[in-house]
Parts: sequence; C-alpha cells; structure tokens
Amino acid sequence: MTFGFAPSTVTSAAASSVSADSVNRLARMLEPAEWASAGIPLLRSPREVVSGLHSRHRPAPATAVVAVLDHEERLTASASFARRATVAADGWEFRNALLAQLRRVIPHDLRRRTPVRTAVLLYCRDGDERWTEEDGAWMWGLRDACTLHGLRCGAYITLTRGGWQVLGEGRGGRRPSSLSEPTLLANALAVADHRTAPARSGGGAAEALRRTAAR
Repeated sequence: MTFGFAPSTVTSAAASSVSADSVNRLARMLEPAEWASAGIPLLRSPREVVSGLHSRHRPAPATAVVAVLDHEERLTASASFARRATVAADGWEFRNALLAQLRRVIPHDLRRRTPVRTAVLLYCRDGDERWTEEDGAWMWGLRDACTLHGLRCGAYITLTRGGWQVLGEGRGGRRPSSLSEPTLLANALAVADHRTAPARSGGGAAEALRRTAAR
C-alpha cells in the first residue's frame, strides 16, 4: 500500500506567485543590445557630464544620480538617492524611484509634442563594467520614467572601481571612478534652487554646477 500527500494549495499558490514575479521582473529589464537599438541619443561630452555629476553629488556605491539636460547638453536639474537594499532589481521599482525624483526637481514636459530635454542616469555600484540584470532594470526604469515625465530617454552610465562606462555605447574612462575623491568644485557647491537658469554640466564649469538642483 502506498501513501501520499496532495500538495498544499497554499504552497502551490505561493510558488506560482514567486515564479510569476520572477518572470515579470525579467520582463522589466533591457539588455545592452535592446538599449543600443532603442535610439538613445549619444552624449557629445560624456566625460564632462560624468565628471560634473560626480563632483556635484559625490555618489557612493548603490547611489543613483538622475540628471536632466537641455538640447545643448546643459544641466537643468539633478538629484541623487540611495537604492534601498530591501528592494529587488525590478524596473518597476526603479521607475517609481526615478519618477519621484524627477517630479521633485523639475516640471514635466507632457504638453510638448516632442521632448526637448533628456534625462540621463549615473549609477554607482560595486563590481566591474559588465552589464548586470540590475543595470537592465535601471535601463527599463529610466526609459519608462522619461516617458511618464515627457522627457527623452538618455544615456545610462555606471560608475565602478574601474571607472565609468556608458552602457550600450562602449565609451568609458578610468576617472572618475567610485573610488575617486571629489574635486574642489564639489567642496565649493552651495544648495541651489533647481528653477534657476540652466548651466553647463561639464566637470570644469563651476558656475554651471552651482545652479543645478540640490539633492
């Protein structure tokens, strides 16, 4: 005689829920090939943008810096925030976090037929420059947040111990890195009102970064 037990309905439902959640999270990420084919505009001076944001926000690992550039690649507003360790790498969660920061520092452009401003994301993390699923979730989140805020989706940049890398483009450099000391420019910054006139975002443009949005 053989005895057996029917699987618990509660256990089966929980397993199905976990499986569905994993599938959904995988759907909410972009791989480098998808990102490269999405028509993301290239930065004219990525090193200047990265250096400027690093000086302005001094990001540590697990810190995201979202910045809005005008059509001349001048910094209009920016904000930085730490990723919550308890949140999984889910594009939906990242989208909501980015959208909250954008709404805090700059009005939306949803009334425009065509976006005139571009949002870029700099994410400081551990590891090397190779793409990860976490990067894919940030890419998805950035693209969706831009759509909901009336912005053009711009570059996704990682900052690691080895330097910075514009994913999907193959451009990068060794400095700044996640280990770099902030420049003198960062020490002279004061809290500014994001509604002031936009200014140049380059690492050497001190006056530009003094006018950018506060964290």
